Amino acid sequence: MALGGGASGGGRRGRRGRKGPLTEINVTPLVDVMLVLLIIFMISAPLLTVGVPVELPKTEASAVEIKSEPLSVSIDQQGAIFVGDSETAFEQLSARLQTEAGGADKAAERPVFVRADGRAPYQAVARVMARLSASGFTKLNLITDTAPEA
Repeated sequence: MALGGGASGGGRRGRRGRKGPLTEINVTPLVDVMLVLLIIFMISAPLLTVGVPVELPKTEASAVEIKSEPLSVSIDQQGAIFVGDSETAFEQLSARLQTEAGGADKAAERPVFVRADGRAPYQAVARVMARLSASGFTKLNLITDTAPEA
């Protein structure tokens, strides 16, 4: 009798382990799934930006903080103008951006990011900036690459 509680104690433990409800939740699969989703979003987030391929000029300026969703205007190497992903004629630029901003009265509130290829003609960039300024857009930002050149 000195060895333990007898058959009844061992039987109770065995029954509880086999037939009793599981009281602990295993969170390891949840953590695994969340980490995989985090990695997927971290990889895909840079790909969700505007799809017009431009080579941005290098500068030493710091990043700008934004409070509302910006409008994006891109100028490629040949001087073609894109609003978002679609090409837009210079004559329709202000009307298209005002439509996307929600009207001419909201144009001053929305920031506009101008992404110009480093090899784009200066005249094309200057014309776009002047047209945007004359259309009522006051928060104009030139997007550059801040990484040092190798």
